Amino acid sequence: MTAASGTERGFENGRRAAGHGDSATLDSPPAGTPAGNDRTAAASGRKAGRSRPAARGGRRRQILEALARELEARPGDHITTAALARAVGVSEAALYRHFPSKARMFEELIAFAEDTVFGFLHRLVTEQPRVADRCEQTILALLSFSERNPGITRILIGDALTGENERLRDRAVRFFERLETELRQWLRTVVLTGSPRLRMGASAAASLLLAYAVGRMTEFVRSGFRSVPTAHWPEIWPALGAALFE
Repeated sequence: MTAASGTERGFENGRRAAGHGDSATLDSPPAGTPAGNDRTAAASGRKAGRSRPAARGGRRRQILEALARELEARPGDHITTAALARAVGVSEAALYRHFPSKARMFEELIAFAEDTVFGFLHRLVTEQPRVADRCEQTILALLSFSERNPGITRILIGDALTGENERLRDRAVRFFERLETELRQWLRTVVLTGSPRLRMGASAAASLLLAYAVGRMTEFVRSGFRSVPTAHWPEIWPALGAALFE
């Protein structure tokens, strides 16, 4: 079985993993994992002794979803708390009752991306023994998540972080570093076992895969969300796979 085989199956698996085709809401993560903001909201409610933590968590999700929509609807624009409050239909003071800062809101959206993408990766390790197929489904899942969440994509590639707290950019960078580390570790097992054989080192192969994904996500944002990340994937993966695996 060559690295290019199984592409059609991988395409469907990756799309399902990222919830492709459904509307993006933060109370129903695409990969079936709980969003980080839900856990944070519940913990905050317990610590504060709130009698209605679910209602509080619901408003937090509403704010985060509004922020993601604003990021999508206003590509290239800086989103202010005043604009976000208008989109939610509350006062700025009400926003700060749920989040201490706008930076925290951005962090929650990054956490949502982490929970979704890496939750899928952790399941994939146990469900997919073939490293080539695992790499294919991972990149496709990331691209499908990006396609489904344009506003969050702006955060991950740094487009929406100009002028924001530097720790947000650092966390976005760590998201991709962590993904590259996962890919590199899988690919090292191929180097050790020799099945299938890699045409380059594990680090170079992981870097190539991530560079393709980040490039597609960047083009998605640059095009105003017209150039979808998963375009031509059934044709592109066989070429990528052939470049990586013998």
